[in-house]
Amino acid sequence: MGVAAESQFHVLAVDDSLFDRKLIERLLQKSSFQVTTVDSGTKALEFLGLREDGDDSDPNTPSTSPQTHQEVEVNLIITDYCMPGMTGYDLLKKIKESSAFKNIPVVIMSSENVPSRISRCLEEGAEEFFLKPVRLADLSKLKPHMMKTKVKSQKQEEIEKTLKEEISAKPETREGSTKPGTTCLLQEPEQQQQKQLLLLQEQQEQPANNNKRKAMEEGLPPAEDRTRPRYNGIATAV
Repeated sequence: MGVAAESQFHVLAVDDSLFDRKLIERLLQKSSFQVTTVDSGTKALEFLGLREDGDDSDPNTPSTSPQTHQEVEVNLIITDYCMPGMTGYDLLKKIKESSAFKNIPVVIMSSENVPSRISRCLEEGAEEFFLKPVRLADLSKLKPHMMKTKVKSQKQEEIEKTLKEEISAKPETREGSTKPGTTCLLQEPEQQQQKQLLLLQEQQEQPANNNKRKAMEEGLPPAEDRTRPRYNGIATAV
């Protein structure tokens, strides 16, 4: 019995040849992959929720995808290179230009061994380039690519979740905030300066207060009074 559907990797296979689609579908299912097949690059984009340039003119065009793209996660796309309308290379470029799907691994298949074509696809971001007919041994190379992407996606989700939690846990720091229990960080330097000035004033006044207290204890007049001579109880300015 195969792996449960929810734990399977989902592969979107694109080929205009019915025979090749059936072959790749059977091989992928033998490898315990969940498979969706379409016969063109345009339908592959529709399945993913993307539209080819120029398709926006008719928003009522029904999707030919077998399932709604929002309900199915695609873990890998394997596509034929030579297809009418949109080649596998064109499809690869559109996937890599999409911010939502650029991390999905893409594998190209072709019955023609053209080195320049292979190099161009790999440079554009293809993970593998298989020569037809595709064999079961070729498909064993797919799972590591999907595992790497899945781990990367999980880490990204964890990072985003942690950032959201940290942001929601931070107190209000906007100037003028009056919420109880919050601190206005923009006002802290000014408060520190005021505290330092008050402390300096207290330190300067402390010796004078001490001298007055000492003079009172000894029964002497304060120092400022002793600097002026007295005649008959009348203080005369010098």
